[in-house]
Amino acid sequence: MSTDQLDPQTLFEEAPCGLVVTKEDGTILRSNQTFSHGIGFTQSELCGKRFQDLLTMGGRIFHQTHWAPLMRMQGSVAEVKLDLVHQDKRIVTMLLNGVRREHASGAVNELALFGTTDRDKYERELLNARKIAEGLLHEKTAAENALQRAQTELNLAYEKAQRRASFAEQMVAIVSHDLKNPLTAIKMASDILARGDRTAKETKLLGHIGQSADRAERMIADLLDFALVRVGSGIAIAPSAQDLHAFVSRSVDELRVAFPDAILLHASFGSGPAVFDADRVQQIIGNLVANSVAYGDLKQAITITSRLEEDKAVVSVQNHGPVIPEALMAVLFQPMTRGAETDSDVRSVGLGLFIVREIAQAHGGDVSVSSSLESGTVFSVYFPLGTA
Repeated sequence: MSTDQLDPQTLFEEAPCGLVVTKEDGTILRSNQTFSHGIGFTQSELCGKRFQDLLTMGGRIFHQTHWAPLMRMQGSVAEVKLDLVHQDKRIVTMLLNGVRREHASGAVNELALFGTTDRDKYERELLNARKIAEGLLHEKTAAENALQRAQTELNLAYEKAQRRASFAEQMVAIVSHDLKNPLTAIKMASDILARGDRTAKETKLLGHIGQSADRAERMIADLLDFALVRVGSGIAIAPSAQDLHAFVSRSVDELRVAFPDAILLHASFGSGPAVFDADRVQQIIGNLVANSVAYGDLKQAITITSRLEEDKAVVSVQNHGPVIPEALMAVLFQPMTRGAETDSDVRSVGLGLFIVREIAQAHGGDVSVSSSLESGTVFSVYFPLGTA
């Protein structure tokens, strides 16, 4: 049926939106069936009611403060969202478009109200889609930032590794070329000179040369090991079954010659074989004794103890000297770390304890230290008994 065959009353009543005519004070003069069905009241029930009485409390406040003044001032409002109370007390949300018209009998407000169910659903779906898109964008941004951080960290790690490798290569070059060859010449020359008849003064001087050469040799060994650790190769060991007590006793005898001013004592506990790299353990004992000579009280004995327990071997070196400060204990085994400054001839570049720990860990063990006024300073290296 075409629209020209429908009378105005039918068009009004069956319009696809709610239509309401009110006085300026909101009194409903007329409403169509669409609005009546949507709000749950009959047309006769609506007639005479104030439109704002159909609104929620918030809607009434909004009507009084916003859209009713706008209707009076500018003569129209568009797409005002309102919550109306259905006859069964549920809330019905509608969009309102209104115009104010002047008539001979007075001004009236003509209102058109549209249901928002489909629009609300669309807006919710649109909002959800937007949230999902924002979440994906956030994840993408976070992933890109994490990738950037990882790349930066990787670059820093690479640069650090490059510096370490360069440093290690320089150290190896210095030790092998600038120190080792001249040291060999010095030791050979002092050995040759010591074979002849010498005065007491000359013999003493040759002894000092030999001691200095031995000290330099220990420093070179530490530097070489340090370079290996820094370049990432680590300290290699070749363990074999040994008599720990006999080995430590021989090492102490050799160290008595290297440190004639120190009183070196050896104590042993337990029995049985142990598996370790003899050269490396001798290096441990030498470094710990050198450290004790440098920082301990030489008027008191330095005690080297070898101990065999049920599951591990322990080598410890005790000296009596100043107590190590607590702040220094935390970094004592770091490279280039020394105790209090001293003028001792046996003081090294600060790698001895670092090398001791690296050798211990290469054996699957570790090193510990305690320092007190009553018990002195004790460095203990332990490693599993193991098998050859």
